[in-house]
Amino acid sequence: MDELQLKLCDIQGRLFELSGEQNLPSAAFIRAFMTSETARELDSRYNRAQWMGEEYLLEEVRTCHTDALNVQGETYPKDILYWIGYLYRYWHFYTGEDSAKIIRQAPVETMRRNYMMFHTMDPVVAIEDLKEIHEQE
Repeated sequence: MDELQLKLCDIQGRLFELSGEQNLPSAAFIRAFMTSETARELDSRYNRAQWMGEEYLLEEVRTCHTDALNVQGETYPKDILYWIGYLYRYWHFYTGEDSAKIIRQAPVETMRRNYMMFHTMDPVVAIEDLKEIHEQE
């Protein structure tokens, strides 16, 4: 993982964290983001979105997914949101899989449920374990 990729992992972690600071329903936000055009742009080899800050990225998602975000739901704690965002982007760089495929393998509920066990693991180990959980289901 190079420095730019790690920076993009951090930006996505901060994006998810910012969604919590703005009291967005976490599961709805994460699903909307991971299946959005914004996430597809971040998945591409090079795209302007990769240089945008988390505030701009959040505004793009909010603008394009107003209905999906206009629901009731729990707002997760900052540490959980950061970890989920960071790990999903790390997963993309580690496997080359796109965001929509990643969230199908490790849905928000799976990430939330396994946070306490996986958040201290090396990201590669956590990803491999999450893939194994998906294969068992």
